[in-house]
Amino acid sequence: MTQLKSLSAILLAGGLVAASQAALAYEAGDVLIRGGYAKSQPDSDNGSVDIGDDSAFVGSVGYMLHDKVGVTLGGSDKFEHSLTGPGLDASVDSQPIDLMVEYYPLGGLNSRVQPYAGVGVNYTRFSGESSGLNVDNTWAPKGEVGVDLVVTKNLSLNGFASYANVDPDYSYAGNSGELDTDPVIVGGGVTLNF
Repeated sequence: MTQLKSLSAILLAGGLVAASQAALAYEAGDVLIRGGYAKSQPDSDNGSVDIGDDSAFVGSVGYMLHDKVGVTLGGSDKFEHSLTGPGLDASVDSQPIDLMVEYYPLGGLNSRVQPYAGVGVNYTRFSGESSGLNVDNTWAPKGEVGVDLVVTKNLSLNGFASYANVDPDYSYAGNSGELDTDPVIVGGGVTLNF
């Protein structure tokens, strides 16, 4: 009888561990809501125009189409960038919006670490230009890598880095050209999984 109780206790404990681990896996049908804070670092090799860094709140909503593949729509608050160079002293706000397809190599597996990589399209809206400055909104390809560190079934800590090839046309005081902003955005926050 004692062996039966011990065996039952072991099976019950093993079942609970397996069930709790299975609950941590990302699966088809899950909704992932991310929020956090990030720093936008435009390309410093931009010819004669220096573009300043800024930080802002970021967020996204994603849906897992498959245990390993999801789609995400994301955006941010406005990043304010100073633009300085010969004959140029101005500022502009950028606000990126992204549609991404993300791959989770450990999706569906019992892992507290859920790395991901994504590719997609970025639309950057420019506003708040200084007087005399005009910067065109633009579309660009985007890539991102990140990781979720699962804390509970519904909460993870998130870190990510992304790159977009954003090259808007601009005009200022009779001059025009292309701003090779190509921002690298690095950030962190939380992921809610439902």
